[in-house]
Amino acid sequence: MASKQQHDEFTRLMTRVRQCTVCQSELPQPPRPVLAASPDSRIIVIGQAPGIVAHDTAMPWNDRSGDRLRNWMGVDRETFYNTNLISLIPMGFCFPGYKNGADAPPRKECAPTWHHLLMANIQPELVLLVGRYAQQYYCKEYRTLTFGVEKEAQKDSKFMILPHPSGRNNRWLRNNSWFEASVVPQLKSRVADLLSA
Repeated sequence: MASKQQHDEFTRLMTRVRQCTVCQSELPQPPRPVLAASPDSRIIVIGQAPGIVAHDTAMPWNDRSGDRLRNWMGVDRETFYNTNLISLIPMGFCFPGYKNGADAPPRKECAPTWHHLLMANIQPELVLLVGRYAQQYYCKEYRTLTFGVEKEAQKDSKFMILPHPSGRNNRWLRNNSWFEASVVPQLKSRVADLLSA
């Protein structure tokens, strides 16, 4: 558990993150970084970027994708949003708008500006890289997300790579049934072990 000094430093860091305007001119709406984090978290979930519902409610993963992700992890909403246990940090902190009828990719400025500071202060035991953008940033060695999901699940690693739980990936889930058959149970077990420690 972090000391009072570490908590105070982290609070100052989060204040800076929440006031970030580095890509303001590129956003469809005023900046509103959406993340939830604590230096005490044992798990970090690194996703893509908040959707419009998460933006409007200032709550990460507050949508059907979040429901599916929580199911994969085997946790309820109360546990998922308890930052003493789980930090929720996207690749892009603000809603990026839409592109070709879907959410636009996360802004590229956020991760190199803030992630190293957040990760250095949290030091989790498990990092869930959710989707291709997080995988490409943290585990560049995998040529495809599918390969990364499969290979990282076979290792005793701090990272687990997951497909994004969006309904847009339903075809991927159908075509890769091994994910829900073998990786999801492993994920649930690791999460349960860490949260009960």
